[in-house]
Amino acid sequence: MRTATTRARLRSLRWRLLGAVCAAVLLLWLLTGWLSYTQAQHEAEELMDGNLAQTGRLLLALLHDDEDDVRELAGRLATVRGAAHDIYEPPLEFQIGRGDGTILARSENAPHLPVLGVAGYSDILRKDASWRVLNVVSDDGHFRVQVAQSIALRDRAALEVAGQTVLPLALLAPVLILLIYLSVLRALRPLDRLAGEVAARSPDNLAALPDQDVPTEALPLVGAINRLFQRVTRTLDNERRFTADAAHELRTPLAALKVHTQVARLCREDTQRDHALQQIECGVDRATRLVEQLLRLARLDPLSALPAPGAVDLPALVEGAIDAVRQANPGASQHITHSLPADAPEVAGDADLLQIALRNLLDNALRYTPPQAAVEVALEDDGDTLHLAVRDNGPGVAAETLARLGERFFRGGDSKVEGSGLGLAIVARIMALHGGRLTVDNRPGGGFAATLDGLRKMHRR
Repeated sequence: MRTATTRARLRSLRWRLLGAVCAAVLLLWLLTGWLSYTQAQHEAEELMDGNLAQTGRLLLALLHDDEDDVRELAGRLATVRGAAHDIYEPPLEFQIGRGDGTILARSENAPHLPVLGVAGYSDILRKDASWRVLNVVSDDGHFRVQVAQSIALRDRAALEVAGQTVLPLALLAPVLILLIYLSVLRALRPLDRLAGEVAARSPDNLAALPDQDVPTEALPLVGAINRLFQRVTRTLDNERRFTADAAHELRTPLAALKVHTQVARLCREDTQRDHALQQIECGVDRATRLVEQLLRLARLDPLSALPAPGAVDLPALVEGAIDAVRQANPGASQHITHSLPADAPEVAGDADLLQIALRNLLDNALRYTPPQAAVEVALEDDGDTLHLAVRDNGPGVAAETLARLGERFFRGGDSKVEGSGLGLAIVARIMALHGGRLTVDNRPGGGFAATLDGLRKMHRR
């Protein structure tokens, strides 16, 4: 359980943001604290070195040529010694001597060092203690003054000063992290509201999400969700319409089958019974074609691209489609011809789908043209694309129904001709997958033309 909670937090944007910001704040705090500490320690040491220099110069200024005065001065200074462990009032340790190195006076705890050392600062290390020493020489060289401070005491003082500098940072860091946490929670609250609104919706509620008060960074997400809702809404509407239309279309042949079955059962004469059985067979064929068309549309609708694109040989495609239509309609008396040259360019696409589209156009031409009519498959080339047209010299289509051809379950022309109204819809869907379109129009000299527009050429290398 704890592992699952940890994984959920690692995937959480809130915890990632908090972790990154807090890590950056802590890193910055450590860097600032370290710099402040080292700088404060350096300044404290500089200040104590300045104190040594000031004390040394003050002692030189108080010296006179009389050595008795020097001893008197040492006694008076011993009465104003600071506490041994007070880092803010450290005891004054000094030695006063002549220019030849003779010691004239010294404090009680001053280190035993020669006063003839090089003028300036130096660190003296002894077994019992370590000292920071300053040697000062008078202008005439007659007197030498040596002042010293315990390095341990100096380190304590520097640590105290540096610690007081870093302490406010240490106290402010938790407050800063708390403020960051509250700020992140407040900033991500619109996302929580958005998630709550989506979670509280019913499956039927596909209305667009409101984008007011949504952070700018979340607007693309809200827009993508709203576009998804629109696509789902269109898909559900198409599915409901398709289901209703399919149920309506299937009801008619099924009802006819039931009627013909009842007639066949009641018939006493063989001739009437054979006629009724023949009607039942035609009804089954019609229902079979409708189901096949419905299944084909159901397979094509979810596709967003061609399943198996490749190079398609148009003359072979046309001849195969014509042969298939002739075999399926052996009693048709219409003349089907094509004028495609044997070296016609290949097109990019799916050969099976294009043959289905061409067969549907040829089947429509046979259904809606009178006997002995002429049906021609022609190819037009306009450069990069080809146009494959099926033309006939039949009666054509009324102008008011021409624009609706291609709608699902819409049947134009003679309503007595058997059909499902899905053939041209399937052709339009196939052409959309090929990046083209289906165009239909009445021919100027009479007849009807349906064209597969926008077939892309395959360029030979």
